[in-house]
Amino acid sequence: MVRFLKQQQGRWFLLCGLAFCCAAALVGAPETAVEMAEELPVTEVDVAWGTVWMQLFGGLALFLLGMDVMSDAIKAVAGDGLKMFLAKMTGNRFTGALSGALITGILNSSSVTTVLVVGFISAGLMSLTQAVSIIMGANVGSTFAAQIIAFNVTQYALLPVAIGFLVRFVAKGDRARNYGDTVMGLGLIFFGMGLMGAAMAPLRDYQPFLDLMVQMNNPVMGILVGAVFTALIQSSAATTGIAIALASGGSITLEAGVALALGANIGTCVTAVLAALGKSRPAVRAAVAHVLINVIGVAAWAFFIPELCELIRAISPTAESLTGAERLSVEVPRQIANAHTFFNVANTIVLIWFTSLLAKLCEKLVPDRPEVVPVVVQPKYLDRELLEAPSLALQRVQLEVGHVGAVIDSMFAAFKQAGWEADAEQLNVIGRKEEDIEILTEHILKYLASMPKEAMSQKDGQQLLLLMTASNYLRSLSGMLKTELVDLIQQARAEHVVPSEAMRQLMSTVYHAVWEATNLCADAIAKDDPELARQVLEHSALVKQTIDEALEYQAERLSLSDPNRLVVFRVEMEFIDNMKRIYNQAKRVAKHQLKLVKEQLEHS
Repeated sequence: MVRFLKQQQGRWFLLCGLAFCCAAALVGAPETAVEMAEELPVTEVDVAWGTVWMQLFGGLALFLLGMDVMSDAIKAVAGDGLKMFLAKMTGNRFTGALSGALITGILNSSSVTTVLVVGFISAGLMSLTQAVSIIMGANVGSTFAAQIIAFNVTQYALLPVAIGFLVRFVAKGDRARNYGDTVMGLGLIFFGMGLMGAAMAPLRDYQPFLDLMVQMNNPVMGILVGAVFTALIQSSAATTGIAIALASGGSITLEAGVALALGANIGTCVTAVLAALGKSRPAVRAAVAHVLINVIGVAAWAFFIPELCELIRAISPTAESLTGAERLSVEVPRQIANAHTFFNVANTIVLIWFTSLLAKLCEKLVPDRPEVVPVVVQPKYLDRELLEAPSLALQRVQLEVGHVGAVIDSMFAAFKQAGWEADAEQLNVIGRKEEDIEILTEHILKYLASMPKEAMSQKDGQQLLLLMTASNYLRSLSGMLKTELVDLIQQARAEHVVPSEAMRQLMSTVYHAVWEATNLCADAIAKDDPELARQVLEHSALVKQTIDEALEYQAERLSLSDPNRLVVFRVEMEFIDNMKRIYNQAKRVAKHQLKLVKEQLEHS
């Protein structure tokens, strides 16, 4: 759903922008506007509405395009390694909040941070209490973009556009091109802001507009407009940025801008809520925690907007050399950014002491329910919200490969428990698990195919190839467990063949060696750990030695006069041969991973 909204957002950017800008104007600067209207004689102003709407819509389109370009480029550059950083920085609530703030500031998306957290909770790598502190930090990190946008550099906006385009045009590597896109996107943001500010500037002296603002002086309306607009475009930074742009044109006051920013804090929760729909209970709890934290924070400040604004005016820089509307257009943008940062930091400082309490409240609001085994298995970690950040999406595929490995592990366990005396139902369990792996593999391959290849670095492309290859090998491996071993057991039962005790010991040894190698293979991919891949290869000696011992044992017994000896020999050797083939599949995955690691080291 979230991805659908993002895919469709280009069709209604301008419509939403019109609604937002008009509504923002309605809840805008009544006090200052009225004071100016009373102090200065109001004259009739001819407003060139065609030019106003053209600049407003064009500026909005460029602003949102710049946000999109810059965000995608930053995700491509900084996404790799963020998973490890986030996992290491959650030792306590304070480092958790710091990591949430840093990652959100880098990715320019608190929603992506929340989705990452949900994945860690589902994988059992993080507690809900740790997640709450990270979500608090993500709110602080979401204010970084507004601080950058608040710098009044619109007159130089085309310079970074030109520099960024030049870098992208001449750069040969993916990383350099992404840096160019980052700079170009920032320039487009500033240029779009300049156009929107210029479009709204004539309305400062337009009496009907001033009268309308006086009638619509309602902070609740500002919060509502900010929440709705943010929910539609999925970006609180964009909402705050547009409010700053309108303030730079003198169209709204600090009070209105703060109300819009407060509303943006509520609207940004929609992404997390949509991402949690149909997911596990931990995922829903993380989304509920996000909503609770932001709603509590906004409710705490909604009744103190005037006092907050006075405090922000006192601590923010002033332009004393200017007067009237010109002074406000310089001061208010920075004040809105500072207010946005201040109340998010203040909320985090207060609420950080109640992370455990909030986690328990979320657990009560979203209690565990009896686990229902799905008729059709579903992937656990493939969040479509992360597809726009390939390096992060690939990490989720790694976890899903680990999920596949867990199902294969259960197949090995089921076969061991069934043994040579297995009944039909026990063997059918193995067959159903193989079907589950088929389904999971199809999901993985479709997810990989959905990733935007143009946004991938060379390393991401290599990782995608590894995951695709590993998924296919593991699917083939599970197929061998079902078709080769199950069929062999059924055939042996039909012919009343049971291997000797000594041979069964050897078969058990090679079986466990292959089982362990297969688990190591899946874990090596899931944890991106080449050391585990090397351990898979180290099992080769044990597998070969056991097979040689089995062959020697068979050679000694081949001359026995037992009339079923040849039948027993064939069944036993087929089992050993199948184990060797299954191990070779695991070894191929390990070799492919080690080859990729070697190539990356050579190019680094």
